[in-house]
Amino acid sequence: MAFAGQEFCALHAAEASTRNVICFGDSITAGYGLENASAESYPALLQQKLDQARTAMDSAPRWRVINAGLSGETTAGGARRIDWVLRQPVEIFILALGGNDGLRGVDPAVSQKNLQTIIDRVRARYPAAKIVLAGMMMPPSMGEDYARAFATMYPTLAAKIISRSCPFCSKASGAGPS
Repeated sequence: MAFAGQEFCALHAAEASTRNVICFGDSITAGYGLENASAESYPALLQQKLDQARTAMDSAPRWRVINAGLSGETTAGGARRIDWVLRQPVEIFILALGGNDGLRGVDPAVSQKNLQTIIDRVRARYPAAKIVLAGMMMPPSMGEDYARAFATMYPTLAAKIISRSCPFCSKASGAGPS
């Protein structure tokens, strides 16, 4: 015989054991242009893979992937909305912003400062969170100097956060820049 309090405690324990992955990015993260973004975006595919791993191994932790992608998002917009996203606990934070900055010609130093602000806020709120930085590249049509300056900001940031870095997120996902 179970009491209502026992059921609540069991439910609360299950929720507490769920770990969050936040995918924070732009249209690539949001799945813009996909027929069924809720099932085909990279956060949705990551959730499917994690669910499959859990099914294969009952002892695997339960993960919840949160798609915090917003089409058209820039690093400045991300810096403005990061506190709202961090209202929920995070164990892994995938940061995939900057492509729209590059396409708009934003100074890479400004983009880097905004990305560092986002990283700092994640670290301040959840010091143990693992941060994965997904780098972006600019086409040569933006100018060689610009493309080079833009390309160096991701390795520079990744070296500071000592986390995982995906050299070019869009290449890995099969999508193009947003």
